[in-house]
Amino acid sequence: MSPLSRGSWWAGLPPAAGAAVMAAGIISVGLHLVGREALSLAALVLAAALWLVLAADFTARLTGDRRRFRAEAYTPAALTAVAATTVLGTRLAMLGWRNAAAALLVVSAALWPGLLVAVVRHWRRRMPGVAFLGCVATQGLAVLAAVLATPGGPDPLARAASAAFCLGLLLYAAALVRFDPQEVVRGAGDHWVAGGALSISALAGSKLLASPVWTGGAHTVLRIATLALLTGSLAWYAVLLYAELRHPRTRYDIRRWATVFPLGMTAVACLSATEPAGVGWLRPLGEVLLWVAVGAWLLTFAAFLLARRTALRRTPAHVAPPGPSQ
Repeated sequence: MSPLSRGSWWAGLPPAAGAAVMAAGIISVGLHLVGREALSLAALVLAAALWLVLAADFTARLTGDRRRFRAEAYTPAALTAVAATTVLGTRLAMLGWRNAAAALLVVSAALWPGLLVAVVRHWRRRMPGVAFLGCVATQGLAVLAAVLATPGGPDPLARAASAAFCLGLLLYAAALVRFDPQEVVRGAGDHWVAGGALSISALAGSKLLASPVWTGGAHTVLRIATLALLTGSLAWYAVLLYAELRHPRTRYDIRRWATVFPLGMTAVACLSATEPAGVGWLRPLGEVLLWVAVGAWLLTFAAFLLARRTALRRTPAHVAPPGPSQ
């Protein structure tokens, strides 16, 4: 346990807790897109506060508990640090806080290569849904870079975003062949990332459609690819929802935050693709899916509080050692 977390309510949180930041952050983005600014800002404040806590704990482990840091850096869930940072940066960029968003892009880009290489080197066969976090983290960089790129003009960020977008698709394919299909019916929540990775890829594609890097035939290919990715994410959504109904998993698990994020990301991808991809009919669907994601966030948060309360009740009370007079 790191010095920061000792004795705190977040004591023992694994890297997968970064998915909670991702979930709150993407819901904030979605609420902004539908004009619910007060709720969007509330979700943003929550995401930012949790990000600061996790960032401080991440730093404490890096400087004070290297053994734990190295052990966790090899797990796919470690990439939530990159993905969460890019989601938060994207929302700040939408607020007009470009300098803060650019700083988060630098932080996430600095973390990304080391964590990605460490994770990919430890990939194995028949992996859970967290295997797709390599794609999610990479596409998160693509989205944030594309949002910060100069619209309509030549920009190195647009080219970097394009490169990250293409690499993210390759990482998705590599994760897909290692994904255990049984996770669809027995996964604890992170199996939804299989669809969420396609959603964030579609979002990256929709942001890149405004870039001059993609013109002429390349622009047409990108538009078709974006719509195909979005269709694939909706197909995953239907399959995973059906599996949840057939095989309910009602017990709280921290990996359930990795369910909420794909739900919100699919909604945001639908809302964001309406204009650049010319599919206006997706907006009503995106609005419905957004409120589904908000409901899932509330249920997951309530389950977290209940699980935490139960855990505290089961923790033995501290008994002070006998004093000199006893």
